[in-house]
Amino acid sequence: MTLGTMATDCELRIDFAKLRNERLGKANRQLKQDGLGALLCFDPDSIRYITGTKLNDWTNNKLARSCLLAADQEPILYEVGSAIETKKRLSPWIKDRIFPFVGGMRGSFPEAVVYGNAKKFAGMIAAQLRQLGVAKEPLGVDIIEIPLLRELEAEGVRVIDGQQTILNAEAVKTPEEVELVETSISIVEAAFWEVVRNARPGLRENEINGMMRKIMYDLGAEEIQNINVITGNRSYPHPHDSSDRILRMGDMIFIDVVSAFNGYKTCYYQTFVVGRPSAKQLEVYQRAYDWLFSAIDLIKPGISTADVASVWPRAEALGLSNEGEAFALQIGHGIGITHWAKPVISRMFSIEHPEEIREGMVLAMETYAGSGNDGARIEEMLVVTEDGHRLLSKFPSQHLIACPCVGNALPESRA
Repeated sequence: MTLGTMATDCELRIDFAKLRNERLGKANRQLKQDGLGALLCFDPDSIRYITGTKLNDWTNNKLARSCLLAADQEPILYEVGSAIETKKRLSPWIKDRIFPFVGGMRGSFPEAVVYGNAKKFAGMIAAQLRQLGVAKEPLGVDIIEIPLLRELEAEGVRVIDGQQTILNAEAVKTPEEVELVETSISIVEAAFWEVVRNARPGLRENEINGMMRKIMYDLGAEEIQNINVITGNRSYPHPHDSSDRILRMGDMIFIDVVSAFNGYKTCYYQTFVVGRPSAKQLEVYQRAYDWLFSAIDLIKPGISTADVASVWPRAEALGLSNEGEAFALQIGHGIGITHWAKPVISRMFSIEHPEEIREGMVLAMETYAGSGNDGARIEEMLVVTEDGHRLLSKFPSQHLIACPCVGNALPESRA
């Protein structure tokens, strides 16, 4: 593994043709295993996984593109019309199977056009299914707008849930996918280092956010979905959001980064403190760390999500009334081209509905502890190996890091 962000003529780095072919093969096998005739996808991550194509972030919440994959066939891409000619030149593996997408951009077109386009696109899909010989088989769909769903049903297409199919196809990663995830992680770690060097009284949460984005974009991040910088008295209870709060001496800082490199995501928390930590802060941090690694240490092929979730504290032990209120405080989830992928590990459902952890899965494991004005959140990313797991994240989390001085720090004399 090189962790290089550029292609080169003198080293074999990411073999993208192999990556595309293996992802397509996994999707094809899964849809046949699930008894589908074809899979119609609108989620940008699903489209990229199946077709090896993307448009920039502006399309991500518009339902402006889709793809169709029939069993043992090459995928078909329905693309934003004005992007088709560029795609034919730059994505030659699919150039003969690109057609204009017909939709309503999340209903923003005139109502008559929205419904008319839904009818037209449903007719196109139904005709394509007949041509592919799968018109009588179930069509799995990941996400869909109601007008199109109704028109597909009117065409006699049997639409069923395809979300489970594509997520199951993505669950186990190829070596190329693991390398892309690890490269994405390495970019985030460079930004964490800048936090350690620069966090000081007077700096604001949004300034840290901007500083980190600059580093990450410079290193090749293609998309940063969020950087949540949470400090001081905003750190407990967990707000899951960032602000313009000004840092003060003694503040704890925890930061969540969801970034993408060639489509592959991170979900990565680290916690720091401005200056010397108090004894209470060290205790809060240690609780989060112990909860995290009590779970991580269990990870290996064949273990269940119930086994992992059971080592985390019950909601009542956190002062909450039920697991719904505690959801996402102690959690694990698959990650790859999709930010939240299978399996998801939580006390809210994993003990009653366990899933098997398999070799090749990439997981993000995260825990949280808090008290008073102090909260700590730690997250590590790992790949499940033949005999256990390998940590992909490498920023040191065993001890609370004091900024701007790297390393463990003695607590103040007064807690």
